[in-house]
Amino acid sequence: MPDPEIPATRWLDGSVPLSTRFDDPYFSRENGLDETRHVFLAGNDLPARFRPGFHIAELGFGTGLNLLAALQAWLASGQSGPLHYTGFEAYPLPPADLARALAAFPELDTLAAPLLAAWDRGAHRIETPHLVAEIVIGDARGTLPLWPGRADAWFLDGFAPAKNPELWGDALLAEVARRTAPGGTAATYTAAGIVRRGLAAAGFEVLRRPGYGRKRHMTSARLR
Repeated sequence: MPDPEIPATRWLDGSVPLSTRFDDPYFSRENGLDETRHVFLAGNDLPARFRPGFHIAELGFGTGLNLLAALQAWLASGQSGPLHYTGFEAYPLPPADLARALAAFPELDTLAAPLLAAWDRGAHRIETPHLVAEIVIGDARGTLPLWPGRADAWFLDGFAPAKNPELWGDALLAEVARRTAPGGTAATYTAAGIVRRGLAAAGFEVLRRPGYGRKRHMTSARLR
């Protein structure tokens, strides 16, 4: 049980949140937005695959940065209707921490406003003309099997497998595959063997790609 006297978040360089529970930062200290674009957007061949009704799901909602980067790309691609998004998060950040983390990316301020407003009032669903998003709170091992949806693309963004192995287990990755639309994809910053083998066993064709920044490799996958 975590010590209640120890804050759940510590700050690196004043703007990069680090989870004290997992001793891992929420995004790259080099440039979190560029990392998201490289790993989760390009790793899922986005925005090229966007189409009306496209649905993204994410393990590890975190700061919401990946959602906002995807929404920015969605709008820039000229899609009609809203982007659909479902995130799964066991340890939601407090509103003040969420706002502080996203303040590092001023180009996303306008897109972040509805998310921050919802978080402030304790809501985990956001609906705007451009976005329909729901963040499911709880351990994904229990909540994902109950989710009735199917995603066209997955952002697998849990903390490092060595520090948060529960979010990378074979059973959970099999649930990801079961809730992936035909031809759907997944991407993650990690190239750990346990993740790559788990995705392959779940039915994905797995590809190792160049990673972002100091990471040599990352993983992309497409459902067979």
